[in-house]
Amino acid sequence: MTAGGLGVALLQVLLVGAGGPLLVGGIRALKARLQGRQGASPIQPYRDLRKLLVKEVVVAETTSWVFRATPFVLASVMLTVAAVVPLLDARPALGFAGNIVLVMYLLLLGTFFLALAGLDAGSAFGGMGASREVMVAALAEPTVILAIFSVALRAGTTNLGGIVERLGAERLLALDPGHLLAFAAFFVVMIAETGRLPVDNPATHLELTMIHEAMVLEYSGPYLALVEWASGMKLLLFLALLGNLFVPWGVPLGGTPMAVVIGVVTLGVKLVALAVSVAALESMVAKLRLFRVPELLSGSFALALLSVASFFFLR
Repeated sequence: MTAGGLGVALLQVLLVGAGGPLLVGGIRALKARLQGRQGASPIQPYRDLRKLLVKEVVVAETTSWVFRATPFVLASVMLTVAAVVPLLDARPALGFAGNIVLVMYLLLLGTFFLALAGLDAGSAFGGMGASREVMVAALAEPTVILAIFSVALRAGTTNLGGIVERLGAERLLALDPGHLLAFAAFFVVMIAETGRLPVDNPATHLELTMIHEAMVLEYSGPYLALVEWASGMKLLLFLALLGNLFVPWGVPLGGTPMAVVIGVVTLGVKLVALAVSVAALESMVAKLRLFRVPELLSGSFALALLSVASFFFLR
């Protein structure tokens, strides 16, 4: 593990930490433009976080340590994942920990604590949001594992860096029909995991539509700032994984300064393209009814299963 490799890992953490709010603000601004509105500035999430950081924290007397620890767990999980997944380099210094199972269960750990925090306050909204979040996670996590496992079968390894390296070297693998099915399945799950339309609506607090927002209604001040910051980082990480795992072209090998610059530019282009896709999709679709969400996620699971099956039948 070289000093350059550790520097790239630190740069990945800084990039995810600083870029999460900008990505959220950029998608909001794009949606506003597509809908014919002026909208807020892309840097508005930074202003919101700054306001929250100086406000007083109000915590219900019925809460336990889980409620107070959850914001720190969420932020720590996202920063840890940012250090081990291949964002700027196909061989990150901490890539030995980048196994697909470990990364997905780190993300699930954040979801687990957030659901507990929603229940901990004892409010009706928190319990409702927690139950919905657990339902979505139970349907989405198997699809995530299966979609990436399909890619891992083609790459011959379950290490995320190894997958990016193999698919980057053999670019035609990314055009395989099974690979495209896995991409579609992961895209649908990304929408569900990050609370975007049509599964959830991050821009509303209506009772019938809330999932993520219902769990964080009891948070305020710096606690809420950490939760919102972690949410932005999670969106960036899922989009980055979607771009680098399924379209690994342009991800450099080695931690040289030029390779890092290429990695930053490549990742930026992919994030912009995916952010435009998400903004366009959210401008065209409506929020699904809650009982229709399992149907959508079951469809994504079927796509992931077909992707795995195609590896054995189309070899």
